[in-house]
Amino acid sequence: MSLASWLYVAGGLVLLFFGGEALVRGAVSMARRLGVSPLVISLSVVALGTSAPEMVVALDAALDGHTDVAIGNVVGSNIANTLLILGVAGLIAPIVCDVSTIRRDGLAVALASLVFVALAWVGELRAWSGAVLLLLLITYLGLSYWRDRRNAAAQRAHAEEVEEIGGRPMTLAVAALVSLTGLILLAFGAEFLVTGAVDIARHFGVSETVIGLTLVAFGTSLPELATCAIAAFHRHADVALGNILGSNMFNILGIMGVVTIVTPVPVPPQIMGFDVWFMLGASVLVLPLMLTGGRLNRLESTGLVALYLSYIGIQFYGVERLLDLIPA
Repeated sequence: MSLASWLYVAGGLVLLFFGGEALVRGAVSMARRLGVSPLVISLSVVALGTSAPEMVVALDAALDGHTDVAIGNVVGSNIANTLLILGVAGLIAPIVCDVSTIRRDGLAVALASLVFVALAWVGELRAWSGAVLLLLLITYLGLSYWRDRRNAAAQRAHAEEVEEIGGRPMTLAVAALVSLTGLILLAFGAEFLVTGAVDIARHFGVSETVIGLTLVAFGTSLPELATCAIAAFHRHADVALGNILGSNMFNILGIMGVVTIVTPVPVPPQIMGFDVWFMLGASVLVLPLMLTGGRLNRLESTGLVALYLSYIGIQFYGVERLLDLIPA
């Protein structure tokens, strides 16, 4: 391994960050210019755009034969979103949300995670698994639109999210150019990140699974981290929660749906034996925290961040070594 590997990773992260930002802002501006409602933009364009780095990296890794990185990226990103990013947003400003919203959308994410675990149980995700996941995503988006289209409070929340992310107005041509530039940056960033990360994994004797769950997953979650941090600074922490829940749904159902339709994805033993359960547990853990008064305070947020750091420590210590310490 050479310095070039680290430069590839660093360059890939930078390109993914700016590419994701450009794609989301350009796509949102295009949708607004075309008269698309904030509700539809929030449910589709924003959620898909913030998950674009994970999508491009997962596809690039899978097509290059690094399927462990691809599935590790998605599982690790959902864990990072739920524990690290939600925790950081809650530290900046306590998150207050409508209890019915977190009960509905939070439960939907937990159920989507459970379906993913069930499909992964057979040891390999194939095209039919991807079709099931995409069908569930389409169903979820349709139900969300039908539910929120007559809910004034929900529409205000979606409008806030679009306003938070949209930035300065652009002409249609400029917005299209910005979106295209974002896609190009994402493509190069994904290739750089996967190439550098795999080289680093081989040098240090770390599995590609672990690199996907940690370094790659954190890197592709940077757009969500930036978006949620900005929302929290502006005292729109509830927007951060909606962004995270939407991103997690797209990661599990959309990204893995597309990737497994393109190519079969074997499920590494470590992910099946530990990480998917940790992801599911993190999704379920947030529900009681948010349902206790509809608020995630700074103490609870600190606990989420600490739990994520513990998870990263476990990955590099070795899941199998840790499990060996537990009495049979």
